[in-house]
Amino acid sequence: MHLKSIAGIISVSFLCGIFALAFLSYFSFLKPAHIPSGGALLPPSKEHWFGTDDLGIDLFAALCHGARSTLLLASASAFIAAVGGSIVGMFAGYSGGTIDRFFLGLADLFVSVPDLLLMVVLSAFAGPSLKNCILAISLVSWVAPAKIARSEITKIKTETYVQLSQAYGAGFIHIFVWHFWKPLFSITAAGAVRVMNKAILSEASLAYLGLGDPLSKSWGMIITRALDFPNIYLTEFWKWWLVIPVALLSGTVLSVAVIGQAVEKAVGMQK
Repeated sequence: MHLKSIAGIISVSFLCGIFALAFLSYFSFLKPAHIPSGGALLPPSKEHWFGTDDLGIDLFAALCHGARSTLLLASASAFIAAVGGSIVGMFAGYSGGTIDRFFLGLADLFVSVPDLLLMVVLSAFAGPSLKNCILAISLVSWVAPAKIARSEITKIKTETYVQLSQAYGAGFIHIFVWHFWKPLFSITAAGAVRVMNKAILSEASLAYLGLGDPLSKSWGMIITRALDFPNIYLTEFWKWWLVIPVALLSGTVLSVAVIGQAVEKAVGMQK
């Protein structure tokens, strides 16, 4: 079996496991993720599968809720940035002229500012919450899908079949449905996967900087709380309090990256 096929199977299986963890957070048989359910800093056992943190909160329950928060953050950011950016880029490329020049200027403005700096400023002014985190990540991630969509639509609108449709009086809706929709969908799908990866890492970065939602049990907040524990590496606590959420976060990012490469390759073959 090809190495890439094995990596794809592992990635899909890992993400299915993450979805299962997120699904478990809706069931009441889990221990509570926001109040203590045992002693502080207990190692993994039959009662607490992944151990507990310094407040006595069950880490398995917290990580299940973290999986739900992470998937919600990644999906919402990807939808807003990839879909919204692609639509903006499509209109700019199709309209041309002043609208296109304004779009390019706005895109260059966003590109000129470092993503992390812009997210920090937006999160600091808006306040720490999951909704504001999604908004900040979306505002720094829409440019790439928008510019790719603009480039593709600019090329497609010069094709003979599009110009003939316009000559026969076809409106924008007709041209979009018959000529723009399929290539735009492929671009949006590939862009959404890239944004999901970026969103997961960005949330962890904002949480480490103290700009994440303190009430959410996201993986970034769990890791940050563990790192804030005094001299954690001189204790045994890091083996379950830090390693497990870092492994889940890293595995999710790598799995999404592998799937993203497969999606981009499929999109490239369609072209």
